[in-house]
Amino acid sequence: MSSLFAPFSQKSVTLRNRVAMSPMCMYSCEGMDGVATAWHPAHYGSRAAGGCGLVMLEATAVTPGGVISPQDLGIWSDDHIPGLRAIAESIQYVGAAAAIQIAHAGRKSGTYRPWSPVRGYVPDWPHPRLAPAAIPFREDTPVPQAMTATDRSAMITAWQQAARRAQEAGFDVLELHSAHGYLLHQFLSPLSHPEPEGGDRFLFHRELVRAVREEWPAEKPLWMRLSVTDWVEGGWTPDDSARLVQELAPLGLDLVDCSSGGTVMNANIPVGPGYQVHLARDLRAATGIATGAVGSITEPAQAEAIVADGNADIVFLGRQLLREPYWALRAAKELGAEVPWPDQYAWSVGNPG
Repeated sequence: MSSLFAPFSQKSVTLRNRVAMSPMCMYSCEGMDGVATAWHPAHYGSRAAGGCGLVMLEATAVTPGGVISPQDLGIWSDDHIPGLRAIAESIQYVGAAAAIQIAHAGRKSGTYRPWSPVRGYVPDWPHPRLAPAAIPFREDTPVPQAMTATDRSAMITAWQQAARRAQEAGFDVLELHSAHGYLLHQFLSPLSHPEPEGGDRFLFHRELVRAVREEWPAEKPLWMRLSVTDWVEGGWTPDDSARLVQELAPLGLDLVDCSSGGTVMNANIPVGPGYQVHLARDLRAATGIATGAVGSITEPAQAEAIVADGNADIVFLGRQLLREPYWALRAAKELGAEVPWPDQYAWSVGNPG
């Protein structure tokens, strides 16, 4: 029996298999309003039809100034709920769990989308680029505005209200984005936050998880994408990640989606097939929390081994699911598992002609 295609249950949610679509920005809102377009349910629903056990929406901004690009999805207003609900329903209709990642880009907010003829940061950005400290990402990038106590309190409220909206939109799983050099990661790394409030580097995360759990139901999983290491001397480390998780798990954190890097440009990241799997394995062993592995996972046998060997509980695929939306159907066939065809296809696919 395939380990990758075994169900995974957590609280009230059961995934039909352990293949998850990683959150990836689509930069496809038509304006700066964060409202979903027809693209979004078509895109995310197709990966659910393609057999994934869970499909996660892109980094969805908790404030207007928190978007990575002006075309990103938003969840800072109740006006976003109908569009987000339509996406969740498009995923759930064909048997996958619907997840949403909520985020704030911090000092990395307000950049042009990747295929724009102009690259870099949008000039005259109408929102302050907030960060724990007034330290830019690079010397040639905007200096962010250091957050005050009032800013931090307002930010916690914004994440809390985003969690409420995610619940009202009908999502099964909520993920907090604390990776890749965005705001939550900025609070953790000594490279972006050298002098944390009261010397407590975990303070903001504890307050955030408590606040989010006041709105996100206890019976639903709460996950976090975490850069487990900065890959830089003097930066955030796997040991730091383990200590953070040990503080957050009792507050209601259920799984860590283990990524890495993004705080600085000069990180020496050993990119290659499955290069972050050991981070998920080691964090799982150190803390007992469920983990997800992500990063250059492309082949069914590779993903199967990750789960079968106890390295992670689920496997996130990113770019591979852009290349091959029905990857999970192929993987199930190759691994000898029952292929999770949608009902609309299943009656026919075995028939010749």
